[in-house]
Amino acid sequence: MKIFSGNAHPALGEAICKYLGMGLGQMRLMNFSDGESYCQILENVRGADTFIIQPTCAPVNQHLMELLLMLDAFKRSSADRVTAVLPYYGYARQDRKDKPRVPISSKLVADLLSAAGADRVLTMDLHAPTIQGFFDIPVDHLFAAPVLIDHLAKLNLENLVIVSPDAGGVERARAHAKRLGGELAIIDKRRSAPDVAEVLHLIGDVRGKTAVIVDDIVDTAGTLTGSVRTLRASGARRVLGCFTHAVLSAPAVQRVLESEIEQIVVTDTIPMSEEKRRCGKILVLSVAPLLGEAIRRIHENSSVSSLFV
Repeated sequence: MKIFSGNAHPALGEAICKYLGMGLGQMRLMNFSDGESYCQILENVRGADTFIIQPTCAPVNQHLMELLLMLDAFKRSSADRVTAVLPYYGYARQDRKDKPRVPISSKLVADLLSAAGADRVLTMDLHAPTIQGFFDIPVDHLFAAPVLIDHLAKLNLENLVIVSPDAGGVERARAHAKRLGGELAIIDKRRSAPDVAEVLHLIGDVRGKTAVIVDDIVDTAGTLTGSVRTLRASGARRVLGCFTHAVLSAPAVQRVLESEIEQIVVTDTIPMSEEKRRCGKILVLSVAPLLGEAIRRIHENSSVSSLFV
């Protein structure tokens, strides 16, 4: 088994290798003066079971192209099996035709990964689980829930209610509520434009309770801050957030700081700058052990299903 990392999140690749007790594979990655990506594998991978760690986070197109080139390089270097490990799957929010004449971008990305040489994919908390069906190769879909739920359980939150910020996230919120013994609330929102959400109604009782907003992605934090206002106006005593992928595009951090949310808990599927880490309201938990254990089991051809919780 050999593990390599692209430029998207080398720290996560190193953390995964540390968990597995092995070193990170050596590659040369660079950009030519015109922006074209280049990669070269600096060690023999013939017959190796190879894993490439590369979340397709910002700049998304750069990191996606880099991943495709790495997959092609390993395929042409006679690696026995190549697994693309995407802790964060970019373009996942474009998973269907929600209006006329638009692409299904997540399907296109799946086709590109397969065509470039990926034999299987390991990913985490897809925005839409149905994206697994876009692949004709095996997909192991992990969830960060064990890491996040374990943290929330240690907080011993009283009068807990788990809040889904939209109808699409109800199943995720219900699973958290069941594991934590809390109640469930749902926020009804509408999107008037990309990255613009309007909160309309709150379904459920949060008065005097500790509300935890659960979702897969926090991007511009527009939905988050709107949800916080609604929950506080409805009588919630405390409001926290729990997210897998901390995209945190501008002006997300400033919105979080200015909101009445107590804290947001995120994972390290996406690298976070020091500026964002210094924000007193953001706590980052590592999913490296979870991904590392999945990689070990895939390599040993043993069951990964016990991690699908």
